[in-house]
Amino acid sequence: MSYTLDLSGRVALITGASSGLGTQFAHTLAKAGAAVVLGGRRVERLKTLRSEIEAYGGDAHVVGMDVTDVTSIRSAVAHAETEVGPIDILINNSGVSTTERLLDVSEESYDYVFDTNTRGAFFVAQEVAKRMVARAKGAAPGTYTGGRIVNIASAAGLRTLPQIGIYAMSKAAVVHMTKAMAAEWGRYGINTNAVCPGYIDTEINHHHWETEAGQKLISMLPRRRVGQPKDLDALVVMLCAADSDFINGAIISADDGMTAA
Repeated sequence: MSYTLDLSGRVALITGASSGLGTQFAHTLAKAGAAVVLGGRRVERLKTLRSEIEAYGGDAHVVGMDVTDVTSIRSAVAHAETEVGPIDILINNSGVSTTERLLDVSEESYDYVFDTNTRGAFFVAQEVAKRMVARAKGAAPGTYTGGRIVNIASAAGLRTLPQIGIYAMSKAAVVHMTKAMAAEWGRYGINTNAVCPGYIDTEINHHHWETEAGQKLISMLPRRRVGQPKDLDALVVMLCAADSDFINGAIISADDGMTAA
């Protein structure tokens, strides 16, 4: 006996799709059958990703989006729904970080992190949810009512880590935001959940794991390893599938036991 999670017929918007986890999520949902809308500022990279997905028969579309600009968010979501159809799934993934002690944090770096990780994530989810709620009320076209919102938080949102206090604060806000959204939007069939990844090896941090500091950090992890982007595949697809209808407001750690101790 086999069990399959099929996203065929669904439209998924992935923010921050031009690199790292966003790129992985785009491939994963496309292979599960969803039409994926690739959102981000680096449009040329998004076009390359679209070509990669189309090469194996996936359905991908590109929208330029700056999550720190509410006008850009609204325009991108409207464009996506006009070109592809109503958005059924949101992977709210855009994120940035800085490495600095709290005494050194400037107003500029504080705003840089919070504008993307917290404010941006909120207004992307709000814009998508407005349309999902309208469909649930019969006030907007679409055969599928309800939806799935997956906010990508962080293990740092559950456990403060050295020198990334501002990032941790921003992701802790995303955790609480997820619960608020789940409570308020669940009545419309919208399931909102958060994934809290631990240390994942991506192009942004790959070089760090080979340094002395990186190796020291790895030695302190429960199983002495960092994750790979594909390690989140099964969890993300499950949260997007119709089969996860009873999972709402969950904050799920995917950190190899890092926050369990």
